[in-house]
Amino acid sequence: SDWSADSWSDYGSRDKPGTTLGRTVPDGNVLFPDIFHTDHLLFYERFRAYQDYILADCKASEAKQFIAEYLGKVLEPSGWQAIWRTDVFEVLVGVVGVNFSALKAVVQLSEPFLCESQDGSFTLECMQELLELKEHQILLQELWVVYDESGEFDQTALAIEHVRFFYRCIWRTWDEEEEDEFDYFVRCVEPRLRLHYDVLEHRVPSGLVVDYQNLLSQCEELYEKFLNVRNSISSSDSDSEAENVSMVEGLKLYDKVEHLKQKLKLIENPLLRYVFGYQKYGSLQAKGLRPTGAKVTHVVPWTMTASLLQLLARDKLCPESCEDLEIQFHRDPLAAVNACYEGDRVIICPGHYVVDGVFCIADSVELEGYGLPDDVVIEKQGKGDNFFDCTGANIKISNLKLVQHDAVEGILNVHHGKTTLENCVLQCETTGITVRTSAELLMKNSDLYGAKGAGVEIYPGSACTLLHNGIHHCKEGILVKNFLDEDYEAPKITMVNNMIHNNEGYGVVLVRPVMASEMKDASAQGTEGIFLFLEETPKTSKYSIPGFLDCIIHNLYLKFVAAGDETACAEGSRQEQPGCVTDELELYKRAETSEQTENNSEIANVLGATSAKKSQMHKKRLSELGFTEADDNLMSQEMFVSVEGNQFKWNGKGSFGIFLF
Repeated sequence: SDWSADSWSDYGSRDKPGTTLGRTVPDGNVLFPDIFHTDHLLFYERFRAYQDYILADCKASEAKQFIAEYLGKVLEPSGWQAIWRTDVFEVLVGVVGVNFSALKAVVQLSEPFLCESQDGSFTLECMQELLELKEHQILLQELWVVYDESGEFDQTALAIEHVRFFYRCIWRTWDEEEEDEFDYFVRCVEPRLRLHYDVLEHRVPSGLVVDYQNLLSQCEELYEKFLNVRNSISSSDSDSEAENVSMVEGLKLYDKVEHLKQKLKLIENPLLRYVFGYQKYGSLQAKGLRPTGAKVTHVVPWTMTASLLQLLARDKLCPESCEDLEIQFHRDPLAAVNACYEGDRVIICPGHYVVDGVFCIADSVELEGYGLPDDVVIEKQGKGDNFFDCTGANIKISNLKLVQHDAVEGILNVHHGKTTLENCVLQCETTGITVRTSAELLMKNSDLYGAKGAGVEIYPGSACTLLHNGIHHCKEGILVKNFLDEDYEAPKITMVNNMIHNNEGYGVVLVRPVMASEMKDASAQGTEGIFLFLEETPKTSKYSIPGFLDCIIHNLYLKFVAAGDETACAEGSRQEQPGCVTDELELYKRAETSEQTENNSEIANVLGATSAKKSQMHKKRLSELGFTEADDNLMSQEMFVSVEGNQFKWNGKGSFGIFLF
């Protein structure tokens, strides 16, 4: 790397008069001097610093060395003051030297002595004694540089901020032991940096942030235990039973750590964090029946007129007998839903309702619009994780248009129970509808569009029935998540007469892990995710399947390719024989119908084959545990799949794809 002074002229303020950094007043009761305000740096500023100036193309094992070289070029070796901060005290020190290789500063207490601690027990003598124990060397990341208007110490303050941020937010204790085949910046630094700023800018669901922090804490704790066990084994020369037990314990800890590391990587990856999502709900508590046992109809009028009230009474409120019917009126739909108990119904009159909140439906209630979906619009304003969260046993939503803006999560999440969505329009922002494990969705005669993720996400162990819907202009149409994990059951999927079109990626995507037989080919490509896919228009038998994976899917696609060959032959013979326009149109319609039939059957076949693979894996596990004969119900793990009459048109990458990870 070129470490000449010229290469730094556009970074920091070495050659510019006066400081370009802000200042901030330290918190607390002691009158410390102001410090440089450096913790507000933008993503691109940190990205550029780590990529261009600090880490470049280093390996994880070389990170500390590269940081030391960087500091040697930009850090003032002495003559500046800083506040030394720990969890228990803050003290003003002067820097008289820097140990670059250890990333430490040589300091002495400043005069006058300024110190603040939680219990006030750190006197001048105590601090001097502590510094002597540390040989007057403390970590640079524990220093906050005192503000100076001259600009002389701008780069020093920035450099220490980059080191501090790196070891607090980027570096993991196990990074050094990871394989060094790939660029450390690309493999770890960039995804973790992006995740940090995605969290700051509220682009990651709060539940997922909590999951990530918990996983990180668990992984750090287990890794520390693993290191202790490994060190105890390596320091012992005996071949005792205790050491063998330690080795077994070490292997178990290693497996747990690796499992947690993989989960962390999924969340750090901006694509995979939304592909795999997270489990978080169970916190919504159902109210149950109203104490009086009555069921209430809640009416939400945009404006109430006498004629509208008469129509409501005729159509919804008193179709037969309304003597005992209790009616409550509300100003907005959210207030009405929050007032519901088990068995209640909410009727929303025509109007455009803007809400700032989350619809949390934990009881079996009906939510319906009085009129056409475009006449009854519920629009969410303000940032937030969710729009509709459903956990009730039997929820029905009908005749509504839901509009989502500036969101983090999908427009509707079915966490538990069954949710029926009928004759609705959903204008999405991030993902569309998510059907979580053990949940059930029935969606019919509805229109969903605009999702930046998948229109519908189907989790393992769920049930999803899609009838006569339009799913379009999304990143992906329908995404079926991995269900090969032993903890999950296969989902039950029914797709009949849906129109899936104009999606950026695929009409339907199956996400699953790479099998052991496939791992060698996949790793040779050095990719984290690989797509297998079929083109929407099979004009030839040469489908767009990556060559290195042909062997993986040969048997799976054999029948489909054969069908494609017949279609190709039919097309070839048709092109050789001239005919009238009517015949051409008729043949085109037949070919298009044949194509759509093949698309439907192929999706069903591949999903079914994957489900059968899970069943085989389950049988193998039972066999390894000594169960030679298994109960039929226990073994019925295969996915129920019904895919008929769906049309796939103008999807950017094709009708169906498989994403391997």
